[in-house]
Amino acid sequence: MLYAVKDWDNAYANGPNIAGGERWPGLWVAPAEAYRKELAGQGRAKLDIAYGAHERQRLDLFLPEGTPKGLVVFVHGGYWMRLDKSLWSHLAQGPIARGHAVAMPSYRLCPEVGLADISADVAQAIARAMDQVGGPVALTGHSAGGHLVSRMICRGAPLPPERQARINSVVSISGLHDLRPLQRTAMNDTLHIDDATALKESPALLLPVDGARVTAWVGGAERNEFRRQAQLLANIWTGLGASTAYVEAPDRHHFDVIDDLADAESGLVGALVGR
Repeated sequence: MLYAVKDWDNAYANGPNIAGGERWPGLWVAPAEAYRKELAGQGRAKLDIAYGAHERQRLDLFLPEGTPKGLVVFVHGGYWMRLDKSLWSHLAQGPIARGHAVAMPSYRLCPEVGLADISADVAQAIARAMDQVGGPVALTGHSAGGHLVSRMICRGAPLPPERQARINSVVSISGLHDLRPLQRTAMNDTLHIDDATALKESPALLLPVDGARVTAWVGGAERNEFRRQAQLLANIWTGLGASTAYVEAPDRHHFDVIDDLADAESGLVGALVGR
């Protein structure tokens, strides 16, 4: 049977297609604030580290007890148009329990800047975090953040090769890897993705760096387009020499698919920092 997307806005709409979806992002606020305060009280949180002059070019860095084994960077989503680093602090619990430092940046948003500028912001933030923490680096991001971390391990990325060389793994959670379908949505009035931007900023249309290791992680209860986008990156990059995995988390939707980052024993944290 032939299949075609009839409504591109609905294909990429998450909240309206999740029971109780209106509860997010509000459900993340309290646990994120509580964990941030807990680590700050222990002297293990460095908040609002500047990596640029803009007020949104700031990152939070959370530290484990003792010397970090390495660095994890989590990049938030919000369709490149909304949200910030403050909502996700509690998700650092899993990697921190495994001995890794965790950096969480904010970045400038559309329409003030374009996607290439946002990619550059994320590269700057990662470099700043790398200067703070030694050892191997793992990148993960959710939704638009999944796009951004995947972009960091493409050839010609705004992250320099010597920085890319420190990246041991990338986990794109519900990532958007081919931007062309988003040109068909109403949100593109804000994103301003033209053909040139889609070709330049879509990881699935670019070459991964040598030795790239990426897991495309997605909820089994997500919209078809998000599952297809995850499959797409794993499929194409396998043929371009990357080491890839595609994982569907059973029954997880677009908002709770990231919850396991807070669990040190979860498969998601294992994919990110090893078991």
